Amino acid sequence: MRPALARGFVIMALAAGLGACTATPFDVLLRGGRVLDGSGAPATVADVGIRDGRIVEIGDLGTRTAADTVDVTGHVVAPGFIDPHTHGRERLRDIPTADNLIRQGITTIVDGNDGSSPLPLGPFLDSLAQWDVAPNVALFVGHGSVRRQVMGTANRSATPDELAAMEALVRQAMADGAVGLSSGLFYVPGSFAPTEELVALARVAHAAGGIYSSHMRNEDDSVLAAVTETLRIGRETGIPVLISHHKVGGRRNYGRTVQSLALMREARDAGVTVAFDQYPYTASHTSIASIIPAWARADDGLEGHLARAATRQRVLDEMQAFVAMRFSNDPSKIQLARCGFDATLAGRTLADVLAARRTAVSPEAISALILELVRRGGCSAIFHSFDEGDVERLLASPYGMIGSDGALVAFGVSSPHPRAYGTYPRVLGRYVRERRVISLEEAVRRMTSAPASMLGLADRGRLQPGAVADLVVFDPATVADRATFEAPHQYPVGIPHVFVSGVAVVRNGEVTGARPGVVLRGRGRAAP
Repeated sequence: MRPALARGFVIMALAAGLGACTATPFDVLLRGGRVLDGSGAPATVADVGIRDGRIVEIGDLGTRTAADTVDVTGHVVAPGFIDPHTHGRERLRDIPTADNLIRQGITTIVDGNDGSSPLPLGPFLDSLAQWDVAPNVALFVGHGSVRRQVMGTANRSATPDELAAMEALVRQAMADGAVGLSSGLFYVPGSFAPTEELVALARVAHAAGGIYSSHMRNEDDSVLAAVTETLRIGRETGIPVLISHHKVGGRRNYGRTVQSLALMREARDAGVTVAFDQYPYTASHTSIASIIPAWARADDGLEGHLARAATRQRVLDEMQAFVAMRFSNDPSKIQLARCGFDATLAGRTLADVLAARRTAVSPEAISALILELVRRGGCSAIFHSFDEGDVERLLASPYGMIGSDGALVAFGVSSPHPRAYGTYPRVLGRYVRERRVISLEEAVRRMTSAPASMLGLADRGRLQPGAVADLVVFDPATVADRATFEAPHQYPVGIPHVFVSGVAVVRNGEVTGARPGVVLRGRGRAAP
């Protein structure tokens, strides 16, 4: 046995014949890497043998042969990263290789987040299975989409018949293969739903083995009340709860992650399964229309409210209060990412736009500009309003996992949030190697076995014989993000190889064009 291989690391082979003939060549053999199995255990130097899309053996495979042998000495070999929070499912038709995601080491993406998903889900998943894409894909059923189909954007509670109709849609989506129910309670129409409605729908999802993932109702002044509501849903239904992209906005709220984590700890001690995902940035990315109060957008009635003096003033007052709280009335903290009606606005801040118009900065000018942009067709925007201390506190918590909240983007188009290119390498480079906020082993666990366990992906997220060969190889000394808010279209470095089902989708740092990804359906999928 080579002395470089860790003592005591026993060569493991699959039972039931998969690895019975140890002389059989492998399809792929990764030699000499530091194996991190995703459990949080220390790395062990070993070879990894892959055959028929699965990991077959791990250990000293020095005399073995393979159709494709890759020397990964000095690199970490880990399970492929599972991103529980992504956006851009429809763009997989145009960008099936998902370059900006797989180059980060992401091998499985979960969409349908923030309450938005296709309906019905079954036909979409069936069509997606025919697209031939690089990553594996799973979907939530979105509460907002369900509510919109039954009630439109009505600002009221559901009638018993409407609630029954929503339950039926969730039940069907779970049978179609959804991994759970997502909500976007910050957005219309999810913001109009009472907690009791969410409890009822979460019960349906839980009965089918799903989880509940929530973009909570509030992430600033009332964040603790929002966490409490989310935990209530888990407590009353028994459903595992995943708080989406946990963060706290507005300077006066910095540090409230201390209390939010305490609430989660108390809930976990009481038997609630709760976790959160996060991205390692101090800015978010969503529609600029979210600054307009939700009530003013109910029943698609914004123009009517703006036409009436009394309600127009209320809209403006609430917008200005929000901008003051979140951004301290600083328009440079709101950066336009994409405006469909004017591509030249991408990357510019509201301060840039006001300056170009020679308009003095004031709360009135900021709110008027936002309304103008929305009425011209809308924009997505990046909002700088979070604290680095909260980012690191959450990263240090064992309750968390990593999720990019990233879009699938075309290289060079618009000005997306850098999380779309850099989330996972940023954690490994900045927060593991440089800042030492968490260990490498724990970071990999947050990216692999933690989301796999939460989502019920039994044969992914761990590097062990029998598991699907979704793997990432990275250099812990050099892995880093390069995307910035000013120049987001930059791929990371230090991730030379990525495999999906044993097929290289990134090789020597380049996308291969292979598309071995599969649709992953939830535990409640009905038998065909």
